[in-house]
Amino acid sequence: MLKKLLPYMKKYRIFAILSPILMILEVLADITIPYLMSWIVDIGIENQDTQYILKVGLMMIGIALLGMLFGVISAHCGARAGYGFAAEIRQETFKKVQGFSFANLDQFTVSSLITRLTNDCNTIGQVTMMSLRMAIRAPFMMIFALIMAFKINSSLARVFMVSIPFTAIVVAIVLVKARPLFLKLQTRVDRVNAIIQENLTAIGVVKSFNRQKHEEKRFKERNDSLRDTALKAISLVIFLMPILNLVIYSTIIAVLWFGGQQVMAGSMGRGELISFITYITQILMSLIMISMFFMQFLRGSASVGRILEIWNTESEIKVAKDSVSKLKDGSIGFNNVSFCYPGSTEKTLKNINFHIQSGEILGIIGSTGSSKSTLVQLIPRLYDVTEGSVTVGGIDVKDYDIKSLRNQVSFVLQRNTLFSGTIRENMKWGNENASDEKIINALKQAQAWEFVSKYDDGLDHKVEQGGSNFSGGQRQRLTIARALMKDPKVIILDDSTSAIDMTTDAKIQHVFREELRDITTIIIAQRISSIQHADRIIVMHEGEIESFGDHKTLMNTSSIYKEIYESQQKGVVGE
Repeated sequence: MLKKLLPYMKKYRIFAILSPILMILEVLADITIPYLMSWIVDIGIENQDTQYILKVGLMMIGIALLGMLFGVISAHCGARAGYGFAAEIRQETFKKVQGFSFANLDQFTVSSLITRLTNDCNTIGQVTMMSLRMAIRAPFMMIFALIMAFKINSSLARVFMVSIPFTAIVVAIVLVKARPLFLKLQTRVDRVNAIIQENLTAIGVVKSFNRQKHEEKRFKERNDSLRDTALKAISLVIFLMPILNLVIYSTIIAVLWFGGQQVMAGSMGRGELISFITYITQILMSLIMISMFFMQFLRGSASVGRILEIWNTESEIKVAKDSVSKLKDGSIGFNNVSFCYPGSTEKTLKNINFHIQSGEILGIIGSTGSSKSTLVQLIPRLYDVTEGSVTVGGIDVKDYDIKSLRNQVSFVLQRNTLFSGTIRENMKWGNENASDEKIINALKQAQAWEFVSKYDDGLDHKVEQGGSNFSGGQRQRLTIARALMKDPKVIILDDSTSAIDMTTDAKIQHVFREELRDITTIIIAQRISSIQHADRIIVMHEGEIESFGDHKTLMNTSSIYKEIYESQQKGVVGE
């Protein structure tokens, strides 16, 4: 774990070095003060030497101020190193997730990834900060205090031979029992985040079905489970504290008893006994601090394991060493392609074979679950084929540089996602250097300029998260425009005009046929009217190509196509 994580501390190594050094200096200051206090009692007060008392008192104040200064700077350095380290790990984890294929993303729930990027990274930051401060302060405080205790009275210091081993055993038992609870706690947080995300994303559906009570019950179940696990974990800490306090007070009583006898016998000074008791408190409080650190360390190790689980997940998409960076044209070929989703042996696609020329318009239609979307996701390598090969421009997609391939194959997914910002910023996802003129032209081609031009702020019109301030049809037109901004050789529209009225849909089709004839266009649609003018149409059925041809041919050869067409025509006539 350390080998993988330590390189991410490089940026903050100065703070990571300074924090423990300053912490040791603070400990030395804290250790010195009780010893000076014994001088005041045994020498200054005993001899009624006011000048000596003032002199040593000023020394104590000076050392206390220095210790406080060292402590403040150490805390600042520890925080900079700890949370800076966590930020670097979070950045690397996010980068890793961005490189995942769809198959990798299927392994992790969104809520789990969110928890890992937030809660787990924060925990790592806290543990790192504690490691630089508390994990240094506690053992050094205990060692130095033990040295001073033995220096003052070695016979009395033997009391620690009982209290320290007993405390260590109790802490070890608690830690062993706490570890599985902390692992379970993170999983419970995942489950709570999952239901929050699901519920807030679909809040409109929840309200429209009046399912608030049902969702509150589901949330309560998971929330209570998180609470119960957290209480079990915290109860161990609650159990530990009174035992440790009992050890501290028992040790102090023992020292007062035996030390008091030595004071009365004259073999130990009153000031030495006072400072000895202070060192007892420092030693045993150090043990408590160590136990608290190990408690947090267990949470941190669980979080590190969850982060490394992401880091150790290799992307399903492998890029060839001598990868091709430019597509010759937009021709596409599927050669005996079969596909299974990761972890499944069932073939979602079976023996797919077809070829289309650059600039062709290909329509794809079929019943729900016929694997239309899966088919087109293989072209930009959102998934990789299980068998066979997919070619673009005559070259296997696996031989392309993945970034270059996806820059030249635009994909408009079924879920039309816009990002918070402005319309201009969303359009620049397709081309970050695009001029307003180019953006407006793409909006016109996608039939989006007709509503964008009506906004007073035009391209600077605000886009809410997910594009929630636009209708479904408007979002679809904006995402099509964004895809066109890339000047692609291939554009794939995965049911991306389903919310658009038929008149606007016809205009978009006209643009692809007349203005964008050099672009290979693949349109998945539920409406035959959206694809009937395509050069060729694929009819999908249960993961296989049932028929392949133009509209006229399919009307004569495909019973599925003809049935869909006639049912939709009846619907139109009925309206």
